[in-house]
Amino acid sequence: MRIATWNVNSIKQRLDHLATFVKDAEPDVLCLQELKCVDEAFPRAEIESLGYNVHTHGQKTYNGVAILSKRPLEDIRRGLPGDDGDEQARYLEGVISTSAGVVRVASIYLPNGNPIGTPKFEYKLAWMDRLRAHARRLLALEEPLVLSGDYNVIPEPKDAADPAAWVNDALFQPESRAKFRELLNLGFIDAVRACSDQPGLYSFWDYQAGAFQRNNGIRIDHLLLSPQAQDKLKTSAIRKDVRGWEKPSDHVPVMIDLDIE
Repeated sequence: MRIATWNVNSIKQRLDHLATFVKDAEPDVLCLQELKCVDEAFPRAEIESLGYNVHTHGQKTYNGVAILSKRPLEDIRRGLPGDDGDEQARYLEGVISTSAGVVRVASIYLPNGNPIGTPKFEYKLAWMDRLRAHARRLLALEEPLVLSGDYNVIPEPKDAADPAAWVNDALFQPESRAKFRELLNLGFIDAVRACSDQPGLYSFWDYQAGAFQRNNGIRIDHLLLSPQAQDKLKTSAIRKDVRGWEKPSDHVPVMIDLDIE
């Protein structure tokens, strides 16, 4: 089973790129973030024609997440529990049945949190607390679980080409990184780092100042695996080439292969 995550930065603008990517990579499951459209405006028919079941949790202009799956998706959860007043579309979860059982997958668009010292940063940290609490409950199910998406967290200095440039950014604050570690400490692994410890692995390059051409990137798109999914992990890959396409998203797909039929 190949599972990929990709912040497309507007599904309408990146639909052709999406079609090209899925025809090439053939993911069984693709988690999308930053759709920037309501559910009714999502190009469902076009994506279903590519062979996917489609589930979305959209929001006008901002945010929005989706899960595309070649197999039916069940037990759908739209929105992260823990705050009934939270109207931001940042979390979608579902279960896929396989010959060996089930795999639970979530598409996550964690808040950016900038600028520091504002309610936006407080919201980011509170959202991460809610995610950790929900993830703990999901671990109790003892299922293969993949929490994938744009976490807006640079976990370690080696995950940035220029760490000093991010010291005043919410993505690299000690509080953000600590809460990411707390999530890992529940029993998850970072799939990319489980496969490679090398520097220079990035999933985001800013549009400004030739960042991609200079490989001035950061790694903020992650797939976190429960122990049951860790046992099935075969490989991971970052599709850096996608950033070189015409009018690309500033993020690229990150993929894993699990030994699950």
